[in-house]
Amino acid sequence: MRHEVFTGPERRRRWSAEEKLAIIEEVGVNGWTVSDVARRHDVGRQNIYHWQRELRRKGLWPRGGEAPLFLPVELAAANSADIAPTAAMASRVGEVAIVFSNGRSCRG
Repeated sequence: MRHEVFTGPERRRRWSAEEKLAIIEEVGVNGWTVSDVARRHDVGRQNIYHWQRELRRKGLWPRGGEAPLFLPVELAAANSADIAPTAAMASRVGEVAIVFSNGRSCRG
């Protein structure tokens, strides 16, 4: 007779709303990504995205009805030392560029 021993988690697990909240709130802590958190808890990334949508729809996440946070913005004129003008940039009047402290930028 043959016996199989399963050492990993059972195939279908049940998560309470509190457990789901605790897991999705780990995203972004210490720079953790959704993939990092999913690996840590042995769930799929899609589970975390689904839980975020589900808990947001139920009004449970973000906790405490956190209001959006607005940050001050400093507008600075682009000078030639910062950005070399190109023909493509010259055609975009009123373009906004956000430069983050790590050197990355977002233009729109």
